[in-house]
Amino acid sequence: MAYNESRNDAAAKEKAIDDWLPITSSRKAKWWCSTFHNVTAMVGAGVLSLPYAMAQLGWGPGIAILVLSWVITLYTLWQMVEMHEMVPGKRFDRYHELGQHVFGDKLGLWIIVPQQLIVQVGVNIVYMVTGGKSLKKFHDVVCPNCKDIRLTYFIMIFASVQMVLAHLPNLNSISVISLAAAVMSLSYSTIAWAATLNKGVQPDVDYSYKARTRTGAFFDFITALGDVAFAYAGHNVVLEIQATIPSSPEKPSKKPMWRGAFLAYLVVAFCYFPVALIGYWCYGNSVDDNILISLQKPSWLIAAANMFVVIHVIGSYQIYAIAVFDLLETALVKKLHFSPSFMLRFVTRTVYVAPLRHVAFHLQTEEVRLLLDSKLGLRYTWRSLDDTVTHWCPKAYHPYSQGLRILLMNISPKAITRAGQIWREGINNYFAGCALGRKLEFNNSGIYVRVSLHNHQHDMQIHHCLGLVEVIFRYAKQHVVA
Repeated sequence: MAYNESRNDAAAKEKAIDDWLPITSSRKAKWWCSTFHNVTAMVGAGVLSLPYAMAQLGWGPGIAILVLSWVITLYTLWQMVEMHEMVPGKRFDRYHELGQHVFGDKLGLWIIVPQQLIVQVGVNIVYMVTGGKSLKKFHDVVCPNCKDIRLTYFIMIFASVQMVLAHLPNLNSISVISLAAAVMSLSYSTIAWAATLNKGVQPDVDYSYKARTRTGAFFDFITALGDVAFAYAGHNVVLEIQATIPSSPEKPSKKPMWRGAFLAYLVVAFCYFPVALIGYWCYGNSVDDNILISLQKPSWLIAAANMFVVIHVIGSYQIYAIAVFDLLETALVKKLHFSPSFMLRFVTRTVYVAPLRHVAFHLQTEEVRLLLDSKLGLRYTWRSLDDTVTHWCPKAYHPYSQGLRILLMNISPKAITRAGQIWREGINNYFAGCALGRKLEFNNSGIYVRVSLHNHQHDMQIHHCLGLVEVIFRYAKQHVVA
């Protein structure tokens, strides 16, 4: 009897906690809620770089990869929806719960949670910077003669909005915000392709590859794959979105969820394909990595598009942040045994938004702006294999180590700065190592690079193309860092 009472008390306590946590506290969502939640999570500012990706892929490969990416990610989304309730009587409300079912309770957490947090926290940081940049662009376009305002102030404005919205308790409570964000994403995508189509095909448009060498074309191709892969995002919050939909054995949640998700993917297709194809058709390989930059005029339309981007990333930030809040609050309540309360939630979410704002400020330095210009540094991480810049100074220079250095710089700037022989002239920042005030030239490498760090331009032209494997091999064999 006592044992049964203890089990009942534990079950009641667990249910009370689940009723408080943001993912499971409300299960009243309709199928259309999954539509705009998924659109908000998937369609990001990355859509504006798809014409640039097409320029690196070309017509045939570009169309094939866009279509294949749409089909494959739709199929994997369907798999996620089906797996939400694949065990009778149990719902995998969170991504890590599915991972624990597959890999075991401990291993599943270690495999899933770090990767999920990297993606979700990273996206929140990028959206905070993107929101600030779009606000600044809106200000500069609307008032070109006004006094210039630093970007950090616009990031602070964006963070202040998030500081308020972060205290909404669950996904259903941000449904209106998510709907507005979904509408805005559709709006600025439509502006991008409609304004481009109105402008027409530019004179002397060129559809050939911009790279001068086969190696350059190959790594541009890989870069474009990264752009396309980033554009089809949002799968890591699918289970959390489905958790808000009611379910029963007679009416499982997968039916309304799939209906909403499929409609969301139709919206994705309407946003992505016209922007990518029309943008490339009109500008060819001269298109900028943001199609709005190529448009330039009319200014009122560019201002409106940037404000739409701001509204969209406000909603997207919340979709990704709510899953992080759930992880944090679950750990605090279930592992550290804090009592569920408004004050616990208020402090946790306020602290989360505040450090991310602080990180966003630091990411505006010249050194790392290269990595965060767009898409969480994915494009520049890929491009670094070809566009090689030296920012890690060893004891002795070795020409074959350049590709590895910038690759590692993109992965772990602090570690590389510590590992390299730091330039010892009082420069106290992350990338002091190789920011010498002179132009570096290596005539025996293979790849063109241009980057502005510490206000110095470093241009390198390499004529003998080395594969990444050879670069790493020679580096490991011949180049030793103290």
